Amino acid sequence: MSAVDKAFHGLRHMIATGRLVAGQRIPPESELCEELGVSRGSLREAVRMLAALRVIEPRHGSGTYVSQLRPEDIVGSLSLTVDLLPLEGLLEMFELRRVLESHAAAQAAARMTPETLARLFEYIEAMEATEDPTEVSELDHRFHAEIARVGGNPTLGSLLGVFRARSRAYQVFTLPEGPGIKRASDEDHRAIADALARRDPAAAAGAAATHVAHTEKWLHAFLPTDQERGQDQERGQGRDRDRDKRRAGG
Repeated sequence: MSAVDKAFHGLRHMIATGRLVAGQRIPPESELCEELGVSRGSLREAVRMLAALRVIEPRHGSGTYVSQLRPEDIVGSLSLTVDLLPLEGLLEMFELRRVLESHAAAQAAARMTPETLARLFEYIEAMEATEDPTEVSELDHRFHAEIARVGGNPTLGSLLGVFRARSRAYQVFTLPEGPGIKRASDEDHRAIADALARRDPAAAAGAAATHVAHTEKWLHAFLPTDQERGQDQERGQGRDRDRDKRRAGG
C-alpha cells in the first residue's frame, strides 16, 4: 500500500468509525502524519482525494473539516467514475435507472402542485419549440430534475442526475433519425406530465419507464458495429507492433 493510500484509508477509517464526525475540524497535519506514519505530502494528497469525493472540505484560512456528509453530495461524487464509463457500461446501468426514474415519478405524482405542474409543461413547450440539441438536452435535464425534486428524496435525485449527465454526452437528436427521436421524446414527456397532472402514480411510473427504455434504445445507435470493433482492435495491435519494433531498435 502506498503512503497516499495509507493516509487516505486512515482518514476514511476515522470518519467511518465516528472518530471524526460531520462538520468537525480534522486534527493538525503534524498529529495526523505521526499517527498515520506518512509524510505531509502524502497526507495532503489524501485530503485532496477525499475532497473530490465531497467527504472533506478545505476552508481557506480556517482549516480542513469533515463535510456535512449529506448522502446526496456523496452520491453526486459518483459522477467522477460514472462519467468514465464507456457506452456499453452506461447501458448496463439503464435497468437501474428505469426503476429509479419510475419510483421518482410515482412519488412526484402524489406530491404534485399546480405551480410545479405549470413549470413542467413550460419545459415541455420549450422543448417542442426548439430544434437545438443542446437546448433540448438542458430542458430535458430540468424537466426530469424537477420531477425528482418533487419526489422528495434528494439522494435519489442526485443519483439520477449522475446517470442523466453521462447520457447527455451522447446527442441522440443529431442522429439521422433525430427528428423522429425528438418527436417520440416530446410525446414521452407529455405522457409523464399528463400522468402527474392526474396524480396517477402508476401511470406516471409507467410513462417514465417507457421513456427511459426509449432512451436506452436510441443510445444503442452509438455502439460500434462488430466491424468497427475489429478495425479498432487491428489498429491497436498495429500500434503495439510499432512500439515493440521501436524498443527493439533502441
